[in-house]
Amino acid sequence: FLLAIDVTSNGSPEEKLNWAFSMYDVDGNGWIDLGEITNIVRSIYKMMGPNQVLAEKLVAPEIRAEGIFRRIDINSDGRVTRQEFVQSCLNDPKILDILGVGIWQ
Repeated sequence: FLLAIDVTSNGSPEEKLNWAFSMYDVDGNGWIDLGEITNIVRSIYKMMGPNQVLAEKLVAPEIRAEGIFRRIDINSDGRVTRQEFVQSCLNDPKILDILGVGIWQ
């Protein structure tokens, strides 16, 4: 836990993204799939509290997850590797905002 706090507060952007990847790769198989991204987006919506209803009216979590997944699955093979995740996040700050990863702080 303390290592996670240190990496997220003091690590380089790549270290922070690698840590985030490890958190999002729930089953630990070395890649993130659409189901894992969907669960992340649903969790983010739930954390929004009352704003969740408004967000869901604008874009359902499943639709938002599909859009994110298409953007980070660089080779379109249905799996997002650690390298794809880090590269796509570094190249697209909007993904970082959506996934709640603050790498420049």
